[in-house]
Amino acid sequence: MSSSIQEVQEYMHAHGMPFKGKILIVASSPAISGQTGWPIGFWAAELTHPLHVFQEAGYDVEIASTEGGKIEMDGFSNPMDASGYSAHDVISLGYMQLDWFNKVLDNTKKLSEVDAQNYDAIFLVGGQGPMYTFRGNHHLEGLFAHFYEAGKPSAAVCHATALLLEAKKEDGSLLVDGKAWTGFASAEEEFVDKAVGQKIQPYWIQEEAHKLPNTTFKVASPFISYAIQDGNLITGQQQNSGAAAAKMVVQQLNK
Repeated sequence: MSSSIQEVQEYMHAHGMPFKGKILIVASSPAISGQTGWPIGFWAAELTHPLHVFQEAGYDVEIASTEGGKIEMDGFSNPMDASGYSAHDVISLGYMQLDWFNKVLDNTKKLSEVDAQNYDAIFLVGGQGPMYTFRGNHHLEGLFAHFYEAGKPSAAVCHATALLLEAKKEDGSLLVDGKAWTGFASAEEEFVDKAVGQKIQPYWIQEEAHKLPNTTFKVASPFISYAIQDGNLITGQQQNSGAAAAKMVVQQLNK
């Protein structure tokens, strides 16, 4: 066990709460946007807010990434970014002050090294990176489907739901076949594009989801907390929905 993971566990157990189980969080490794040329990665609040929920509920957490090693948060999601876009995010800001948290971000487990048998649930973190690093990632598709078909809580938020556009079950059918789910809405993409002054994403998840047969993609008003639970598939609309989705994971595990 690495020292950084030991420190995470020691922090959790400092509350005196008994160990309940282990949850795998998966974030995007650093990438470059083909649209903007910007460095991209994971959205801070979509990792820290669920992490806080899981730790407060007594669950151990391990963070993996598509390539392993150091992961980077999207600039606009950093509460210390000059833009001030996420200056309100005191949970992310708090975690960023902790040495063990920064060590974990520097040393994530590579996806190919993950053994699903060691975890009770999976939680996919969004951000700009997953639009490139999650969709079409057959290893991650297979891992997520393995959790799902084993009946374990299987969650994805925001742009991480791009994975669900193509992820298939063992029988070859889409994982979202017959399911209700959500993800980053077209209205939210439009808002961001206008704010920045250019097209940010190579495609919009809601538009792509509506092309799929026999699935129901639902969205709420832009940027409100909204999560859907359909069986053990749990999805959150955007960065303000991570805690809501995480609480659904905990509720299922506590049963």
